[in-house]
Amino acid sequence: MPGFTVAIVGRPNVGKSTFFNRLIEQRKAIVENTPGVTRDRQYGICEWSGKSFNIIDTGGFVPEGTAVFEKEIRQQVMIAIEESNAIVFMVDAATGITDFDESVADMLRRSTKPVFLVVNKVDNSARLLEAAEFYSLGFEQNYFLSSISGSGTGDLLDDIAALMPNLDEEEVDANAIPRFAIIGQPNVGKSSLLNALVGSERTIVSDIAGTTRDTIHTHYKLFQKEFVLIDTAGIRRKARVDEDLEFYSVIRAIKAVDEADVCLLLIDAEKGITQQDLNIFSLAAKKGKGIVLLVNKWDLLERETNTARDQEKELKQRLAPFNDVPILFISAKEKLRIFKVIETALEVHENRLRKVPTSKLNDVMLKAIESYHPPVVRGNTVKVKYVTQLPTVVPSFAFFCNYPDDIKTPYRNYLENKIREHFNFRGVPVRIFFRKK
Repeated sequence: MPGFTVAIVGRPNVGKSTFFNRLIEQRKAIVENTPGVTRDRQYGICEWSGKSFNIIDTGGFVPEGTAVFEKEIRQQVMIAIEESNAIVFMVDAATGITDFDESVADMLRRSTKPVFLVVNKVDNSARLLEAAEFYSLGFEQNYFLSSISGSGTGDLLDDIAALMPNLDEEEVDANAIPRFAIIGQPNVGKSSLLNALVGSERTIVSDIAGTTRDTIHTHYKLFQKEFVLIDTAGIRRKARVDEDLEFYSVIRAIKAVDEADVCLLLIDAEKGITQQDLNIFSLAAKKGKGIVLLVNKWDLLERETNTARDQEKELKQRLAPFNDVPILFISAKEKLRIFKVIETALEVHENRLRKVPTSKLNDVMLKAIESYHPPVVRGNTVKVKYVTQLPTVVPSFAFFCNYPDDIKTPYRNYLENKIREHFNFRGVPVRIFFRKK
């Protein structure tokens, strides 16, 4: 099942970004007291009671100038209603109900999607009394919380998680046709790459960012290779939405990542890797997808002997800690290294399905642990007895030991590096768990 997506909507400055940061447990959105400060595209993954879902902070999609604010936010609410699985509608207890809140509420009441009305900034008993007026908006599910302190968020997350089906890790189907998603920012050449791979003008290619309006699936069967290509090309707008809304493309791109086995992340050779590219990269890695990094428009760059080598080194530094990723320098327009892209993506897909026999895994890893023991914590010597690969889609390994909670990140990284050194998991995130023996 493609990922469950929750959009946070509401007028500026009600605390959407603070709430978003709390859910993804990192300071990703810039929090300021001025409306419209959230500039970066905001999306992340929230994990709660064993389930994870995509969360999108729509505040990041409103352009400068308050005149357009209301129109843009209405636009976003429409898209959120159409594209996400559930909506968090945030209002502010300190301000009370505004006309704008009422008009957004009116739109949301007509939707069949679940809507959670969240009254923010309820941080004392006086505010709790004032917040009661929001019941008049007529939503069944009302939550009074404070994004800053986090009080009240647990009940909301429980109810969101309850909407999601109980899915154990999806079963691995080795015979399924691999699905590759072409992802990246608008105008990096995703449609051109699709056309170069398929050899026909399947998608319209133009210099205007956002020509592609929907995800396109192309079944490819040639030269004994078979796979499905999902093109999210700069997905930016739908016929019904007049404004060039990045928000729409972000929801669509996230869905494409959810559907894919391997993500082909395109970046522009002239611009280099941007923060936005790194966001997309870490999202795909967090979801356990295989990743191939493609540096497109390589033909436009003035190159010297070691340009590619230097670039690759610099890219790997930016991608750390997960930088065991194939990097290809291509030109979709000139069809430069196009078939290498497919070969590499198929290799990464194989790596993602790789199962290491338990006996071999123990031979290699117990020797590695012997040569560099886990650090002693609070006088406890950590002893790892046994290692096994778990039957999951994303390569995951369980290390059984006496003090699983005492193993810290540097040692986890050491073990991951050793696994990568001995077994080929190039381009694939590896997960490591410590369990009590």
